[in-house]
Amino acid sequence: MGTGFLRSILKFVEETERRVAKFADSTDEELVELFVKENNQAAFEEIFNRYVDKIYGISLRITRNPARAEEVLQEVFLTLITKADTFRGEAKFSSWLYRVTVNTSFMHLRAEKKYESTLSLENYVSYDEKGTLMGRIKAKDWSSRPDILIFRKEGLELIEKAINELPESYRVVFHLRDVEGLSNEEISNILDLSIPAVKSRLHRARLFLRDKLSDYFDEWVG
Repeated sequence: MGTGFLRSILKFVEETERRVAKFADSTDEELVELFVKENNQAAFEEIFNRYVDKIYGISLRITRNPARAEEVLQEVFLTLITKADTFRGEAKFSSWLYRVTVNTSFMHLRAEKKYESTLSLENYVSYDEKGTLMGRIKAKDWSSRPDILIFRKEGLELIEKAINELPESYRVVFHLRDVEGLSNEEISNILDLSIPAVKSRLHRARLFLRDKLSDYFDEWVG
């Protein structure tokens, strides 16, 4: 392989890095405008780099299938390429993109009907008539557990398994709030739910996970 070819590769990489770095401080909305009005590919690359991992993560959480998540990822960015001009700026761009991701993911899930959960958390009882925590959940206090327990391979696998046992509608709320760090208001907009509904699903999901993981953590801190 000649040095001329290597120089060409290095030059291409440097030019790409300069092109993308130029937009590092731009807002999402500014990048979308540049892409829509000027077909600016560097702006699109910056959007891609910002959201590729997040979109894949959300889709994988919903579909629980890496291959499906890859398909969703491709479809979401294809939608962005073809329909970016439909973004009106009435909400944050990230909310618009996450909504596309969630809708596309659920379309794949409904098409397969393979991972539909029959578990319901609607009647998941965590409080008694006096409003106090009851049952197993009441007795579980992880405040003293070493953080290292969570990051043990076994602990991570159990957490992942427990999250995947959540019904889809609860799982996506939990992921958006506690993994992606979105606000209840943003999740409400993305999923077209009321804020009380978001809070309720998140609360029930957390209680369910706390209950499911209690025995593991109690074994180490009990």
